[in-house]
Amino acid sequence: MMKNTYKSLFLITLISGTLLTISSSSWFGAWMGLEINLLSFIPLMMSTNNLFSSEASLKYFLTQALASSILLFSIILFFMLNNWMSTNFSVYSSLLISSTLLLKSGAAPFHFWFPSVMEGLSWNNSIILMTWQKIAPLMLVSYCINFYFFYFIIMSSIIIGSLGGLNQTSLRKLMAFSSINHLGWLISGMLYSENLWMTYFVFYSFLSISVIFLLNNFKIFNLMQMFSFFKFNPSVKFFLFMPFLSLGGLPPFVGFFPKWIIIQSLINTNTFFIMIVMVFFTLITLFFYIRVCYNAFLLNHDENNWNFKKFFYLKNYFYCLTFNFFTVFGLFLISMFFWTI
Repeated sequence: MMKNTYKSLFLITLISGTLLTISSSSWFGAWMGLEINLLSFIPLMMSTNNLFSSEASLKYFLTQALASSILLFSIILFFMLNNWMSTNFSVYSSLLISSTLLLKSGAAPFHFWFPSVMEGLSWNNSIILMTWQKIAPLMLVSYCINFYFFYFIIMSSIIIGSLGGLNQTSLRKLMAFSSINHLGWLISGMLYSENLWMTYFVFYSFLSISVIFLLNNFKIFNLMQMFSFFKFNPSVKFFLFMPFLSLGGLPPFVGFFPKWIIIQSLINTNTFFIMIVMVFFTLITLFFYIRVCYNAFLLNHDENNWNFKKFFYLKNYFYCLTFNFFTVFGLFLISMFFWTI
């Protein structure tokens, strides 16, 4: 009872810190919200069942504390010297603020802490780190956009997120590099429209929750554990592993929709080079998603019949199937919605 009470308390303050940052009208208020968010997430990361949680929480705290101190220093410098220094200093201070916020969100080339911290977390904490913890820094990043600097961040995130996941056997590190790759797409949408990156973030969060719900349900942490899915019939395996392909952005699935609208925006603004690089390296991420699904899709199984009876009686399987319904048919439903409009 006590354990659940303190987790609920810190979860409430975690949400409150993010909301304070988003709704703040000053940089100091935003910084204070980030600190409340940080100090609330550290106790949630700690777990007696996971030996690596202490190491992960220490790495996370040191990195976020460094970013917060540089952010506060940048804000003070910005307000002290903005009135009587040259315009170039405003640009440099804006870049410094953006860099610290990108360090907090785990975007490349400030990603050095993200995969190692993910490796020491449970799946429930991983989904908080991959989704909720990115909201406040990304919202602040959208206030200080510099196109040339952000083009470098986009290219770095796309390339490092794609190539970094190729040699990973740990699914938590693989999801971390996947998150870095998605950050590149998200920041590219941020350059052109606020609605673009928010739409992409909503779809990314939904698909990440679908994938991690599956992995947490079956207690899968390593690529070799996929061989345990031999005992499932092919229909179950087919529906369970659809979110992986959707998260990679394969066109028939709903994960292609946010990438589609960002590609369209990049084409409309004639930024063809970045668009081609983003699409090319995202195909590499799709490769290591397919590698995860390969054992489940193509290798043999113990049963020969497509039997759904045992599948529907289990509650967790039903939740997985609900997530996967929107994953598979979401693009069709969205297209029908816009067609009726």
